[in-house]
Amino acid sequence: MILFLASLAVMAVIMMLPSPPKIVTDSGVIALTSPGKTSLAVLVMVVILWVTEAIPFPIAGLLGMVALVMTGTAEFNALIKEGFGNNIIMFFIGVMIFSAAITETNLMKRLTTSMLRRYGHQPKMIILMFLCVGTFISAWITDMAVAAMLLPIGVSILKDAKAEPMKSNFGKALMISCAWGPLIGGIATPAGCGPNPLTMAFLKDLAGINFTFIDWMIVGFPAAILMVPFAWGILLLFFPLEKINLTMADEEFRKRSEELGKFKRDEICTLIISAITIALWICEPFIVKWTGGKVNYLGISFVAIACACLFFIPGLTTLTWKKAEQEISWGGIVLIASGLSLGMAVYHTGAAAWLAHVCFSKIGLLHPLLIIFMVVLGVSIIKAMFSSNTATGIIMVPLLIALAKSIHIDPVLVAIPAGITSSLAFILVTSTPTNVIPYSAGYFSIKDMAKAGAVMTVAACLCVTVSLAVFGRLSGLVKF
Repeated sequence: MILFLASLAVMAVIMMLPSPPKIVTDSGVIALTSPGKTSLAVLVMVVILWVTEAIPFPIAGLLGMVALVMTGTAEFNALIKEGFGNNIIMFFIGVMIFSAAITETNLMKRLTTSMLRRYGHQPKMIILMFLCVGTFISAWITDMAVAAMLLPIGVSILKDAKAEPMKSNFGKALMISCAWGPLIGGIATPAGCGPNPLTMAFLKDLAGINFTFIDWMIVGFPAAILMVPFAWGILLLFFPLEKINLTMADEEFRKRSEELGKFKRDEICTLIISAITIALWICEPFIVKWTGGKVNYLGISFVAIACACLFFIPGLTTLTWKKAEQEISWGGIVLIASGLSLGMAVYHTGAAAWLAHVCFSKIGLLHPLLIIFMVVLGVSIIKAMFSSNTATGIIMVPLLIALAKSIHIDPVLVAIPAGITSSLAFILVTSTPTNVIPYSAGYFSIKDMAKAGAVMTVAACLCVTVSLAVFGRLSGLVKF
């Protein structure tokens, strides 16, 4: 209650403060208007509630919308249109249904068992396999689901190796890889993590830039691939493996394969539906061009929700709406919708442009490569305060788009690095539930993850910078 009241008090104080002097720039005058100051005050209140977790994340977002309406800063219908009326909401619902369908089958168990059977006799290779499998799977379904799938397999391997919790470096490295793999894979595609399509929506609505599914993959996938060897090397460096005696032989893996049995009908159907969805996501620009613009509705949201409906056709899969409903994070949907409204309000009132100029105006003097690196590093540091990837993206992306337009640089140059980094939380266990899941097994401490994660964060900054500088520039997505 104290933290909640404190957030309201901070909002009231900001609203009562006198407006700061106008800022004169080459492109005109930037002023923090009264509506802008109010929207900024509301955003600060919501950020405090998000950081302190005084009330649930979705409720904090909704409270911010209520405050905007009650202060006369925005109209309720306009907020609903900009947030809940955004088609990105449908994309999230579609992706969550896909995650539920895949989780309902044994597809992921089959993949991990097959990989470990082939490469799972050496401790170092097991860690690499966990990173690779986690990265690949989480490019298409939520990070938390992937971490939850990898955890029991990792724990069974550690028990077989007689690795002692908190003492075994193999245990520490393997359990941290259960978190890092999914985090890395989450940046590869728009379907991987919440901030990705959120960033695309902000770019379209605030900068008029239509960033497609394949556009994101052009910069996201190389960045993820570059991070995997860095993550592997850092884990082996910080946690030198003791001598491990793995007794899990081919017979054990054969036993697991026999338990899984042959591919079932729902698994085959799930694979086919997933393949169709991914193909449509990737090929959408080519289909539009090939049909002369007649088929222009195959955006990521339409494809996600249309293909998700296929899972409920009788006889195809075992997924029911009741099961899907349990897997869909309705709180996450509310957070995204309310966050879109807050981000748009802060942008349209001019508060984002004013705050961006005050905090980051000097960044335009840097070389584009340094701009990308500093954005990634800055968002990584800010990310440590939040336990929500989406909340980080909601705050940073509109701010940086406003900055880019103010100092006349390409908005993609700052928005995409910010969106990618919003889901990378290598340092603190508490920064994302994806880290909490393997931490709960008890094999590593918060300190263990923090010391390796600090170095991994710098490595991730380099990987994102290189990916945007090379692949983004060659494809024409980023203009230096």
